[in-house]
Amino acid sequence: GIGNAQYKSSTNRAPTYFTYGTLGEEHCVLLKLKIVSDVGIIGMPNAGKSSLLSRCTASKTKVSDYPFTTLEPHLGVAYANGCELVLADIPGLIENASSGAGLGHKFLKHIERCVILLHLVDCSLPDIVSAYELVRQELKLHSQELAGKQEVVILNKCDLLSEGEVREKQKLLESSTKKEVITLSVGDELDSLIVFLHAQVKKAVVTEPSDTSFDPFLYVHYNKK
Repeated sequence: GIGNAQYKSSTNRAPTYFTYGTLGEEHCVLLKLKIVSDVGIIGMPNAGKSSLLSRCTASKTKVSDYPFTTLEPHLGVAYANGCELVLADIPGLIENASSGAGLGHKFLKHIERCVILLHLVDCSLPDIVSAYELVRQELKLHSQELAGKQEVVILNKCDLLSEGEVREKQKLLESSTKKEVITLSVGDELDSLIVFLHAQVKKAVVTEPSDTSFDPFLYVHYNKK
């Protein structure tokens, strides 16, 4: 329609008449936000994910000695020997996270856009195998595509145990996961880890699965009268 301002003239400075317009179109659109990063740092609460991100990058994430310090995903960019890597600190996953426990469904969607996963396991836990398998199970329950992503396993906080205890737990976790397990302690040089992760990202086959669970045409409504 034409508003009253269009009828303004030198003789009519404040017109009050106008024309009615026709009905427009209404669209209902569902948007999903997923963080994109090279490496998604996952693990149980208090596994040291935020500490690792702050050491590798300039990200100022909150770090404390209690679970669920991180309540939202955080991104950081790491540089080492000419390699650039985007890392995402994903809040800790707990049992039944795939069903929404601990807001797990909110966090798991962000991992879907990560090229590879960096799985941190707290070396000081009495049962590191169960801790690892719990997170893996939640990934599988969320989606097979997520569970199939390439994964690097790190045994973190190794400075809390003796070298013998660390080697024993490393062998135990390697035997259970059938993967090479990297050990990490406070003060360890991280450039080599960043270069290694950068190489793994380059080798990973990045295939974004199509989401067939949402049909945008089902959510578009036209209001024409």
